[in-house]
Amino acid sequence: MIAEVAARVRENVQQVIVGKDEVIDLALVAILCEGHILIEDVPGIGKTTLAKSIAASLGCTFRRIQFTPDLLPSDVTGINYFNQKTQEFEFRPGPVMSQVVLADEINRATPRTQSALLEAMQERQITVDGETYPLPRPFLVMATQNPIELEGTFPLPEAQVDRFLIKLPIGYPTEEEEHAILLRFQREDPLEELSAVTTPDELIEMQRQVREVRVEESVRGYVVDIVRATRSHTDIQLGVSPRGTLSLYKCAQALAAIRGREYVLPDDVKLLAPYVLTHRILINPATRLRGRRLADVLMDVIETVPVPVERL
Repeated sequence: MIAEVAARVRENVQQVIVGKDEVIDLALVAILCEGHILIEDVPGIGKTTLAKSIAASLGCTFRRIQFTPDLLPSDVTGINYFNQKTQEFEFRPGPVMSQVVLADEINRATPRTQSALLEAMQERQITVDGETYPLPRPFLVMATQNPIELEGTFPLPEAQVDRFLIKLPIGYPTEEEEHAILLRFQREDPLEELSAVTTPDELIEMQRQVREVRVEESVRGYVVDIVRATRSHTDIQLGVSPRGTLSLYKCAQALAAIRGREYVLPDDVKLLAPYVLTHRILINPATRLRGRRLADVLMDVIETVPVPVERL
């Protein structure tokens, strides 16, 4: 069931997004794990279009928040206002009270406003004036940010970055894909005609089924070994936390389900590790000065961990 629905969503999104099969599958992995997605790449790559296409395909309620330096926390969560007709205070929900929330250019907002999303992302609830409101299920935050726009941006705090299950780059299209983009958007925007191919209830059931995907002891040990290796590597200042261990484990289950398997392979873990762990690591300043990228350091770590093999 999961593989069939994932194929429908993938095909639906591909009516708008040209290529990028792996990126779409990784986004589906995060959705099935009830995790949040941080999409980071240069402007104009299609980050916002990808997020909108996924939201439209899921059939969930959708709200977009354009993050700017003057955005207030109450603009995200909502406010209590005095209703003169009823002579009582009433809660006016903010855009975060939706099933799919697009936080566009999240690093343009101040740290105070960014922190307004922390409780929503982790606890699936918000607190306004001491009153707690549960968020609808399923609940997914898809945030975008441009790494090269330094002026007017604020770096995301480590605590918030760690709440994102997966960090996705999109990358430039190939020459053939760029020709296909021109032809596809020549007359109309295909996003306007995109319809849902699943329902929120079906999505919640799939999220439950993913947790039943089998993970053998050797594969579970492989997950733990990779994470623990990040904590002892000489080039890494801050290794992956136990939350990262759990995230990699859950993502591997979801990827196996999307590919029609009831069990996780070591290859699933190895493929997912860069997307799940890279944003949870801090490298040493000396390593950065030597010109080594964080992704390269993580790949070194992964290559040093022995891959479990099947015993005959």
